Amino acid sequence: MTTALQASGLSKRYGHGLALADCTLSIPAGHIVGLVGPNGAGKTTLLHLAVGMLAPTSGTIEVLGGRPASGPAQLAKVGFVAQDAPVYAGFTVADHLRFGAHMNPGWDAALARDRIDQLGLDRRQRAGKLSGGQRAQLALTLALAKRPELLILDEPIASLDPLARSEFLRSLAEYTASRQVSVVMSSHLVSDLERICDYLIVLVASRVQVAGPVTDLLASHGQGLEDLVLDYMSRATRSSTPPAPQPIPEA
Repeated sequence: MTTALQASGLSKRYGHGLALADCTLSIPAGHIVGLVGPNGAGKTTLLHLAVGMLAPTSGTIEVLGGRPASGPAQLAKVGFVAQDAPVYAGFTVADHLRFGAHMNPGWDAALARDRIDQLGLDRRQRAGKLSGGQRAQLALTLALAKRPELLILDEPIASLDPLARSEFLRSLAEYTASRQVSVVMSSHLVSDLERICDYLIVLVASRVQVAGPVTDLLASHGQGLEDLVLDYMSRATRSSTPPAPQPIPEA
């Protein structure tokens, strides 16, 4: 089975502190993965390592069978939306689409155009004048129009109101339902992730606490997803030595 992301002994150190410690993961392709954990757990560090924005201190990471950002072909496979859905405030919506087409050889102009029309965005409007939800949707459009094999989203809905979050998640679910694409999305809003994710990673205190298909996790732990996540968070933060990742029982 194709692997979307694989890490072995992956660590990232800043000075004397570990932002990520001994991370070992193997995420099969074709899943919508929720990456959850408290602020400062290492979620953004893991995602930045996955897109090649950071280099590991030790260990290895592969994305879609290759080293992150190792060349144009590898970059083209991955779409990324960073925290706060960064867009260029002085650019119009149309400017963003032209920029996306210029930067991405596999750009799907029809997909970008259709999404902008469905969202009702004025192409003449500058991004700095858009609402938070509209900026997030514009950033998502730019990532999707690359036609990536893997879409990485770093807390893209954290600052949005409930309606904007719902619309963002609905549009993401509609896109992935009809296409062969893997998604890894970090968030601390478990209730939102529960609506669309079928694979879960819990990251606490720089370490992976558990990872596996949502159905297996729920079956083996006998509790709801939010309670399961809170249980792992509380156990890890109470312990001076966080527990090792636990295997998922065979179904």
